[in-house]
Amino acid sequence: MANVLIVDDSAVDRRLAGGLLETESFDVRYATSGTEAMEMIAQQVPDVVLIDLVMPGMDGLELVSAIRRDYPLLPAILMTSMGNEDIAVRALRKGAASYVPKQVMGDELLSTVRSVLEVSQRQKVEKKLLGYLQESYNRFCLENDRRLIAPLVAYVQEKLALFGICDDSELLRVGIALDEALVNALYHGNLEVSSDLREEEGDAYQSLAVSRSTAPPFCDRRLHVDVRVSREQAVIEIRDEGPGFDPESLPDPTDPANLERLSGRGVLLMRTFMDEVRFSQRGNHVMMVKRRSEPKQ
Repeated sequence: MANVLIVDDSAVDRRLAGGLLETESFDVRYATSGTEAMEMIAQQVPDVVLIDLVMPGMDGLELVSAIRRDYPLLPAILMTSMGNEDIAVRALRKGAASYVPKQVMGDELLSTVRSVLEVSQRQKVEKKLLGYLQESYNRFCLENDRRLIAPLVAYVQEKLALFGICDDSELLRVGIALDEALVNALYHGNLEVSSDLREEEGDAYQSLAVSRSTAPPFCDRRLHVDVRVSREQAVIEIRDEGPGFDPESLPDPTDPANLERLSGRGVLLMRTFMDEVRFSQRGNHVMMVKRRSEPKQ
């Protein structure tokens, strides 16, 4: 039996919504304000919350935001009245799952609640299932499009967060390391744009990259990215189809004489933020490892 919390300062509207649900064997509780609703949720989290938009004190919009913040898996359904359309749109953007106009409550409430509950229950089960996931492996073959790098980085960060490899601060650093590695493989590997051009004035570096991205043989090359994440570590391998380079030829970026140079900066960040970085002898294949962080005491 699903537990529903109805939040409305109007006794008439509370009983109308509650009566419709109770006839279908829902377990219904009532709150007359947003503040009271949050107190009741803290005592027992319901399966779904029905919220009136306009209430004194904490209104429906504020309540939706509070629920989204403290109980992200708890779905909220708005009960809207004529003239509140703009507020309803804002509440949906704040995280409400759906809405029911009060003037059609009798026709739409039950079907809306059932639909939202079905999706919510599936989401909770999927989240529980993912807790048993031991390893994930993905292989990407990317065109030479700089715009693909950001979403790929975000995808890998989500995987690391799912497996609990590192905290938010480390996720940011891993993202930076991954971005540097992908950009290096794209620009210096597939497009063969020398990092020396970045030291020059003007936009010669970017202009050459843009022109080569549509010119053979550069445009036919691909970036190959393998991402393997387990409960213990993440292993990310990036291979380009360029001629490669000698990794030993990179200037030491930790040498004060080279700190102002852009060449080698990406490798420094990669080696600083990841636990292990290894280049192939040819230089067009790099493997980066991030091991699970120990929980802070």
